[in-house]
Amino acid sequence: MSTTHTGKAESALPARITGELLTRLTGLVAADGGAAPYEMTEVYTGAPVGALPQSSPRDVLAACATARAAQAEWSALPLRQRLRVFERLHELILGEVETIADLIQIGCGKTRRMAVEESCDVPMVISHYLKTARRVLRPKRRGGAMPLITSSIEQHRPKGLVAVIAPWNFPFAIALSDAMPALMAGNGVVLKPDNKTALCVLFGVELLHRAGLPRGLVQVVCGEGPDIGPTLIDNVDFVMFTGSTATGRIVGEQAGRNLIGCSLELGGKNPMIVLADANLDEVIPGAVFAAFANSGQACMHIERIYVHRSRYDEFLRRLVAAAAELNGKIGGTYDYTPEFGSLVSPQHLERVAAHVEDARAKGATVHVGGQARPDVGPAFYEATVLTGVTPEMTHATLETFGPVVTVYPFDDEREAVRLANATDYGLNASVWTGDLAHGERIAAQLQAGNININDGFVATYAAKGTPSGGVKQSGVGTRHGDQGLLKYTDTVNVGVLKKQVLAARAGQPYDKQLAMTLMSLRLMRRTRLR
Repeated sequence: MSTTHTGKAESALPARITGELLTRLTGLVAADGGAAPYEMTEVYTGAPVGALPQSSPRDVLAACATARAAQAEWSALPLRQRLRVFERLHELILGEVETIADLIQIGCGKTRRMAVEESCDVPMVISHYLKTARRVLRPKRRGGAMPLITSSIEQHRPKGLVAVIAPWNFPFAIALSDAMPALMAGNGVVLKPDNKTALCVLFGVELLHRAGLPRGLVQVVCGEGPDIGPTLIDNVDFVMFTGSTATGRIVGEQAGRNLIGCSLELGGKNPMIVLADANLDEVIPGAVFAAFANSGQACMHIERIYVHRSRYDEFLRRLVAAAAELNGKIGGTYDYTPEFGSLVSPQHLERVAAHVEDARAKGATVHVGGQARPDVGPAFYEATVLTGVTPEMTHATLETFGPVVTVYPFDDEREAVRLANATDYGLNASVWTGDLAHGERIAAQLQAGNININDGFVATYAAKGTPSGGVKQSGVGTRHGDQGLLKYTDTVNVGVLKKQVLAARAGQPYDKQLAMTLMSLRLMRRTRLR
């Protein structure tokens, strides 16, 4: 089923998205009806979809209290029993991929392929932690100060209540993938999705209930960040936030005042370096995906490409041709025909267009794209390739977060590394070369939390066993890997003393006690006992 923009806002939602389903999902929002609802729209047409209840600060307090009460019982269950819920959820998500993709597309406007791939991210995360959670969370006995006589037990206990504040660009994947390890670890969760993309998140919560998660353990609050965010952060024990660096600073500051932990994945101005020996037959499709997937609305997408001068002209020519071809496959349908989708809203289109117009006005060259497509829908913008972007242009340094990429030539690899690192951000970077060892040497010099060799960003993000996060102004903390689970726990040290040997011996001069202590320390070091 498809929709086309004709100037009149008429939506034709997929048959799976019924009024009954929408009523059921919006009923999961913790809201007493006191606040005016948010009018949801279908991105492709701008047509109304329905009313999303908005939570008040009082609703947030009630949601936190409900989740805390449920968490006390949930955390008391054996881990194996908690994990059974997620074994069932894994299959439920795979069985509902089409409905999830519909709901993602309604709110985001992305292509069908991208929506389906997003929905599959959550089962990948679940599968990883089903395999590793027992090992990671199991208490571990460590050596103590004195071998045999003392020991220490490392325990990982749930934080209590976790806030997951999710973005609009990958709403289902990020909201659910961040919430799953928190729940597995024994926490309660309060989810705050973006209003524009709440439906797919709410459907994920419904699937959690169908999988057997206790009612009340996951609460959903909806509203604008400034309206309910402060109350939420003041009433939880940990915050997981994905969004802009500016908002991340506010979240981190409030978490710090409350002396609670936070994990922040923030913005990026991600570079790609194409070395002289790179195979352009592989680089070009990789660069197109890295720059234009999800219409450039991905935290890890590439906005700056540095190409060795010997390959620059050919690379630019081929990239421009590939972007032009992509612009011919733009569309808003609930099938796999379009290969390039919409931006999330007309407001975001204005931001993207403003960055391009600023660059154009200051002398940059627009080789392809640089135009909105109102003939397709209210928020469509073409894949755009720029050159001649200079530091005073907005797009040069600020995250555009759209389908806009700049290509620069370089002569020396040290210059390429310097330019790639010349940003306040450090989320993702990419290196393309025919020599993997050479690529690893370049990667070792790049300042980013994720570095991909011969790939744009999927190789790192899809590696669920390895932590993924940003450096510099791109964030604090990580998701995925052991750390992605342990961050939702407090580490507790239980010391065991089998015989009283650590206290000072009555009547023995302190200098003799000191001599014995120093001798013991030397002996344990030589024998590797401690």
